[in-house]
Amino acid sequence: MFTEDELIPISALQHAMYCERQVALIHIEQLWRENLYTAEGRILHERVDKEHHESRRARRAEYGMAVRSLEHGLIGKADLVEFEKSGTGKYAMIRPVEFKRGKTKPADVDNVQLCAQALCLEEMFGTGIPEGQFYYLQEHRRSTVAFDQELRDRTQTVIRLVQQLFLSTETPQAEYRKQKCDRCSLYELCMPRATSGGGKRVSRYVANQLRLGLKEEET
Repeated sequence: MFTEDELIPISALQHAMYCERQVALIHIEQLWRENLYTAEGRILHERVDKEHHESRRARRAEYGMAVRSLEHGLIGKADLVEFEKSGTGKYAMIRPVEFKRGKTKPADVDNVQLCAQALCLEEMFGTGIPEGQFYYLQEHRRSTVAFDQELRDRTQTVIRLVQQLFLSTETPQAEYRKQKCDRCSLYELCMPRATSGGGKRVSRYVANQLRLGLKEEET
């Protein structure tokens, strides 16, 4: 079991699926910068994540619901969690729903995040959750994701990876990949082309560059 201080944000799992260095820059180095993609995503989640609930007989919907798991060491917020009660009053269905600005991705980047939410909800409510859903704005429809053993194992692997990154407090070496790096909002802070040959921390690199700039001004 993990303590409250040891919990990692679920959002870090998605960052790790995109780039391990990105996880360290955001959560260890505390660096952040928005671009068009992150701004659109933030605005979407701000609209959805306002905490409120809707009830209709046996069904209930919780928006912006805080979730956590001491067993898996996770904490975060679900855009929407839908509940449906059986005739006995117990929950017959609990389903996390995540809202995304783009469209369905071929990799598990989003699926791992949703599965992590399900792991938290299973612990919180003591029941199994077989599936969740995404609503992608570009597709204007929901898609269902089954939380099978393969996805659960993949999610556990990413959780352990992020936990190790947090414990190490080290920023992984940059590795320039055009398709990913050029779209990343942290490109100018990460400087993958300039720092890919060394493993030093980005903050230290920036400090050195600032000192060099000051020396040039003095001369």
